[in-house]
Amino acid sequence: MMAESSLDLDRDPRSIIGMRVYDAPRDLVFSAFTDPKHLAQWWGPNGFTTTTSAFDFRPGGVWRFVMHGPDGRDYENKVTFDEIVRPERLVYHHGGGEDVEPVLFRTTITFEALGNRTRLTWRGDFPTADERDRVIREYGAARGLAENMARLAEFLSAHA
Repeated sequence: MMAESSLDLDRDPRSIIGMRVYDAPRDLVFSAFTDPKHLAQWWGPNGFTTTTSAFDFRPGGVWRFVMHGPDGRDYENKVTFDEIVRPERLVYHHGGGEDVEPVLFRTTITFEALGNRTRLTWRGDFPTADERDRVIREYGAARGLAENMARLAEFLSAHA
């Protein structure tokens, strides 16, 4: 039985921290993040789809994608990978360009092996507490992270 996602908005006023334990081995959970064909099946909050135009999975590499909202709005995104430690950790930063959503943050995702299960910790750090609060208010980032982790669970269940 997979646990529900938990969110921590209190530990650090500049961060959104999500945690979830998946009934899947760490290598499988990590691999869900390494292929745009996999990401297209689960990335984004409920009702969103994702189209990738560039994906260079290496430190310094860029992932450019569009999240298509259920309301018909497109959200241009640019992620630059800072650190990849297979299968333990991903670090990337979001933003950097006039043609993407005006949201800047750094994300660290850790994959902790628990036998045949994996504890995922997904931490987004924003420049200020006000910026974190704006992104939660305007983009629904906290709810979106919980939904994204739930969609990942569905993907893993289908591929375990």
